[in-house]
Amino acid sequence: MSSRSRSSGTSPLSIDMLHRVLQQTLLNPVLVWFVPLAFRAQTFQYHHPPLYLSALYAAIITTLWLLNYFNTQLAFGPAREFDWTEEVVLITGGGSGLGLLIAEVYGMRGVTVAVLDKNVADEGESEARNVYFYRCDVGDLAAVEAAKKRVEEELGTVTVLINNAAVVHGKPLLQMSAEDVETSFRTNIMAHYNTLRLFLPGMIKEGKGSVITVSSVLATLPPKMCSLYAPTKAAATALHHALTAEFEEYPFIKTLLVTPGQMSTPLFNGVRTPNGFFAPELEPVDVAKEVIAAIDQGRGGEIAMPLFSRWAAVYWVLPASLRKLLRAWSGMDKAMEGFRGTAKKEE
Repeated sequence: MSSRSRSSGTSPLSIDMLHRVLQQTLLNPVLVWFVPLAFRAQTFQYHHPPLYLSALYAAIITTLWLLNYFNTQLAFGPAREFDWTEEVVLITGGGSGLGLLIAEVYGMRGVTVAVLDKNVADEGESEARNVYFYRCDVGDLAAVEAAKKRVEEELGTVTVLINNAAVVHGKPLLQMSAEDVETSFRTNIMAHYNTLRLFLPGMIKEGKGSVITVSSVLATLPPKMCSLYAPTKAAATALHHALTAEFEEYPFIKTLLVTPGQMSTPLFNGVRTPNGFFAPELEPVDVAKEVIAAIDQGRGGEIAMPLFSRWAAVYWVLPASLRKLLRAWSGMDKAMEGFRGTAKKEE
């Protein structure tokens, strides 16, 4: 990541940091009960305002936490059991960035990992134990079929599929070539169809599986010079939601949608986040930790980071004039001006 991006996009203080602090203090359903208990220990009576007001606040926080818990259970169902000794994780575009980080973490823990990436230098087991690289253009169905045969023969049936491969062409629409368009759609969305159609039958046969779709907040908030990347990510997001509905007949398969904001990876080299406080730049390790935790716990659902990503869809219920003002105020349409990435780089 460039120095320009680092200096402009990374701030020591962000709304996400404040949110994390609040979650561990004033919004923690356990800690908030210590306040009324402390007042009671000091012989405050129940009718005293400090005691009953703090108890009321604690009750509200606890109720909200319980509602969120039941909402998650009703929406995404019970978790599946994840046995790392019996799982085979497949990651597309795992030769660098977020995908490589997840692969290495699982490999160090003893989980068998297959990485499909057309840019890998050497095939076979990498320096990180239990991580095996396969040179494969995931946008090419025949190539994925060949890779599937090798993975199943050498490693076993894939039970965790992480569709992570992506390319970016950060330039205006009229400057894009036909090859740019074809490459983006093949890698960013056709690859999902190729891997899903080939690896899902094995998960159904095994009676367990997790499908992780790595999308982007740009699918909801597309800036200038993302007229190719953003639509392909929007297609991936829509595909996730449709699949989640279809998989209701297979409750043992969990679907997880990951919609991160800007990460400090080679994919968006030179891009600066429009606002370091409201839209801080993400470190891949933070996103990887959330994804790995969800897979380990056998959860489905959605991971949106940073905080503004969770509310991005609200933008589209605002009046058009207000949306235009917000675009100008946020500076989102200037974010890609320093883009120096390359379409050959897979994330």
